[in-house]
Amino acid sequence: MKTKFTMKMKVNKYCSLIITFVLCVGLAGCVVEGDGFCGVPEATTIIDISHRYHSDMPAWESKDSLGQFLRLTRSISNGSLANFSEIKLPAHSGTHVDAPGHVFDHYFHAGFDVDSLDLQILNGPTLLVDVPRHENITADVMKSLNIPKGVRRVLFRTLNTDRRLMYQKQFDTSYVGFMVDGANWLVENTDIKLVGIDYLSVAAFDDLIPTHHVFLKDREIIIVEGLKLDDVAVGIYSVHCLPLRLAGAEGSPIRCILIK
Repeated sequence: MKTKFTMKMKVNKYCSLIITFVLCVGLAGCVVEGDGFCGVPEATTIIDISHRYHSDMPAWESKDSLGQFLRLTRSISNGSLANFSEIKLPAHSGTHVDAPGHVFDHYFHAGFDVDSLDLQILNGPTLLVDVPRHENITADVMKSLNIPKGVRRVLFRTLNTDRRLMYQKQFDTSYVGFMVDGANWLVENTDIKLVGIDYLSVAAFDDLIPTHHVFLKDREIIIVEGLKLDDVAVGIYSVHCLPLRLAGAEGSPIRCILIK
């Protein structure tokens, strides 16, 4: 009995060594061949659709750009052990996300901040569409886009990208955005839960607050603004957007990428 037990232990130990060896070889193979893990396909293309933060980028209703937002408070050059910067930045600058508390005071005080946003909505399959130029996004424009039922995330590229508005210092009130009827049509006739656009506001300047109210009143739609959609082909991608976990904030800078 003792001999059989000893042999069984040796066999089990031998099998464990084989399994460990196979796993190690498999992992090494995955690392050598790419980032795909044992059958999980690796991303072929990653496209950064977030704008770089810098002092000359446009800021909401500002004629003078964002200005200095990054300050080096300690530096190695001045004798500190490390460089240490501080950031002072409006929450709705550059590529950013809006929380319901942005335009609803009761949501703001109820704690519906950027930290409460659903990451399932901010990450997943998305459709990038080109909006007809020279007009805001109205109900008729939404109808003309023929966005299929079931599509939950849409990035709208407009004349804003052609005009390179996010590269200009001065805020431009003539940007393209959603009119109230376009927002209502989207809410009532599509399954879209993530709306992305290529300037600092999803809403046209003349319909600013009413359009935001339509999108955010039920806390079912998330708005991402200021996207960098230059030279990105129309089509289907996997979008991944992650805001900062800023407790109590109604907006936050957000890093968004597309994976093809």
